[in-house]
Amino acid sequence: MSTKARSTRVDNAYERLKTEILSGQLPPGFQAPEPDIATRLGMSRTPVREALIRLEADGLVDLVPRRGAKVLPISRQDICEIYQILAVLEALAAGTACGKASDEALAEIHCVLDGADEALEDQDIEAWAICDDRFHRLVARASGNLRLRAEIEGFLDQVYRANLVLLRLNKAPASNAADHRAIVEAIREGKSDAAAEVARVHRLNGLARMKDLLQHCGLNHV
Repeated sequence: MSTKARSTRVDNAYERLKTEILSGQLPPGFQAPEPDIATRLGMSRTPVREALIRLEADGLVDLVPRRGAKVLPISRQDICEIYQILAVLEALAAGTACGKASDEALAEIHCVLDGADEALEDQDIEAWAICDDRFHRLVARASGNLRLRAEIEGFLDQVYRANLVLLRLNKAPASNAADHRAIVEAIREGKSDAAAEVARVHRLNGLARMKDLLQHCGLNHV
């Protein structure tokens, strides 16, 4: 097998497993040996093993000797720490995007926000969660800082499943969805300080609501 073909198979296994973990198809606590996972994907063990190593580095699974991979839950402390870090990183991304985001990038973000509004009108929380996640990734991309974008996306991967669970419980966004448009408008106008501050406060307000939900529901992890 060529190096390119092997890399493609690893990427495919990684993306399929990550999608199933983030969507909850493979719930926290799910555990299976590598051969069973390979059979599930209809693939050989080698690309699956490499994909699992990547997922372990992402903090999504734990590789247990002779027992395969175990999908990790995310704890209340994990959520708090990640949201606090995202508040800083996303503020930096939003501020940095000022003067760098192209008209095409801003148009794409506006399209995602329109989709989010439609999802809210339809009371489709899962569709809204997808748009919300996409929005934050697009702002990170608009910063033009590849390392910053990678860090933000890694943390977004870790909390996506938790966000989805808590959105279902809350039946509404955990923070003010109008903040998204305020962030984009500040970026468009080149107001870096305003963009950064709205992004920071937006994430921290979301954290406060998440903590209330977790406490109300008596959840220590999701």
